[in-house]
Amino acid sequence: MNTDDVTGALNDATNWFAANQDLLVQYAVNIVSAIIILIVGLMVAKWVGRGLHRVMVGRGIDPTVSDFLSAIARYTIIAFTFIAVLGKIGVQTASVIAVMGAAGLAVGLALQNSLGNFAAGVLLVVFRPLRAGEYVQIGAVEGTVQNVQIFSTTLRTADDRIIVIPNGKIIADNIINVTREPDRRTDIIVGVAYDSDIDLVKKVLGDIVAADDRILHDKGVTIRLHEMAPSSLNYLVRFWAKNGDTWPVYWDLMENFKRALDKHDIGIPFPQMDVHVHQQNPVAVKKDSAE
Repeated sequence: MNTDDVTGALNDATNWFAANQDLLVQYAVNIVSAIIILIVGLMVAKWVGRGLHRVMVGRGIDPTVSDFLSAIARYTIIAFTFIAVLGKIGVQTASVIAVMGAAGLAVGLALQNSLGNFAAGVLLVVFRPLRAGEYVQIGAVEGTVQNVQIFSTTLRTADDRIIVIPNGKIIADNIINVTREPDRRTDIIVGVAYDSDIDLVKKVLGDIVAADDRILHDKGVTIRLHEMAPSSLNYLVRFWAKNGDTWPVYWDLMENFKRALDKHDIGIPFPQMDVHVHQQNPVAVKKDSAE
């Protein structure tokens, strides 16, 4: 390329910039404005999500609901921010929304399970069969609810394992909420020997139960012979206690039952088998052999 060609190209570029100066300035301003809108929108979405969560928690709203609603608000603001950015750089938002609607339909058909999990998450928040901090059993897993998110729910097991369950699976399965009610009933089966006196056994067990102040005696205590098993008489001890006291009371009662039964010489049976040997008449055996 010779000098004249370079000079001509530079002149053409200079003339084009001079002729379209206003248009270029407008595009530059729009791009800068779009970047500012994007940054501000993302910041506002973050602030609104956190602020809404803080307000709802401060008003005593369950963390499960506050987490879910704050996430919905944050993502809604982000979606409107992107639409505003596209409009600022000259993209027709009406057509963009139509395209997004069509794309959303296609994505929805491809991600039916994810949308089902989202709908299930909405149902979990509305009907609240489980809340953050509650201990629940869902199918074959159980643990303390950490949070209910848009698509999944997180549980923490007693040995600190994290379980993430899709919301759709939770709605489709049985939900056993162990700690929703403040009180909990517990049954203990105590087996004793067959030769034990019924009234004495009931008195020994009853004295142990009566001495424990953590048991809710006003809700009733049951101590009855429940079953005559193959090798033991099984007594049912049924009582109520606060949810947080259930296991400590259970363990203490089991230990105290053993000590009290030993003190009163009441046997606690163990599986055994009695074998009876019958000797055949020797005369009959000899006669049979002779024949």
